[in-house]
Amino acid sequence: QVQLVESGGGLVQPGGSLRLSCAASGSIFRVNDMGWYRQAPGKQRELVATSTRGGYTNYADSVKGRFTISRDNAKNTVYLQMNMMKPEDTAVYYCNADIVVSRWLDSGDYWGQGTQVTVSS
Repeated sequence: QVQLVESGGGLVQPGGSLRLSCAASGSIFRVNDMGWYRQAPGKQRELVATSTRGGYTNYADSVKGRFTISRDNAKNTVYLQMNMMKPEDTAVYYCNADIVVSRWLDSGDYWGQGTQVTVSS
C-alpha cells in the first residue's frame, strides 16, 4: 500500500525555477535512499539526484550547481529545487525511493507516477 505522490511540476520559462515534492505514504517502516529521475521524449531515463537517509547527495553533471535535492525524514518527503532551468530540463520527472514496509521484511524499490516539467518561452 505504499504510494509516492509527486507535485510541483508544470510550465516554467527558461531561467526560472520549480520545486518538486514527493511524499511517501502508506505502510512504511523506514525510507532509505530517495531520488529523482527524468525521461525526455525518445530518450532513456536518467538519474537527476539522489539522497541517502543521512543526507549524502549525488547529482548528475548536467544539473550540478542548478538543482538541489533535500528531504524531510519526519514527513517521508523528498524535494527537488530546480533553478536556472533550461529547455533541456524538459522531461517527465519521477520520484524513487527504497522503502522498508515492515521491520520483518527487506526493502523494496518504489516509483512515483511522474510529473511533467516543461521549460519553454
